[in-house]
Amino acid sequence: MERKENISNKTKELTITAVLIALSAVGAVIKIYNTVAFDSMPGYFAALYLSGWQGALVIGLGHILTAVTSGFPFGIPIHLLIALMMAICAFVFRIAYKKYNIYISIIVATVLNGPIFALAFVPIFGWGFFLGMVAPLTIASLSNVVLATMIYKAITRMGK
Repeated sequence: MERKENISNKTKELTITAVLIALSAVGAVIKIYNTVAFDSMPGYFAALYLSGWQGALVIGLGHILTAVTSGFPFGIPIHLLIALMMAICAFVFRIAYKKYNIYISIIVATVLNGPIFALAFVPIFGWGFFLGMVAPLTIASLSNVVLATMIYKAITRMGK
């Protein structure tokens, strides 16, 4: 009986992950600025609700979907790098949530995905890119993280 229950739980997790990837596709077309969109909210939610690895998968694929719908404006290699960075962000978000609390994790994810990741591209694109992208990235990151957190809190409250 335990094996059947384990398979059922894995099927449920896989289904939820697939639905969250589909929601990332929807969020990918809701653009804030250039390739900054609402694609990462499902990934942040997955990081809280499922695991850091599943959040990383959802958020990384979410960015790729945004890049596809935007025509890969920075080129495929750069967007693959951004997807990897986003995956790291979701994973770190989960770790910060488990180690500290939701407020610290929101701050960590927002700062990491906003100013720090924008700063990482200065050697490639220059300071003009940083200045043009830091505000939209930070605002979108905060919006995505807070929305994911609110949904997570609402769902976990309903489950009690």
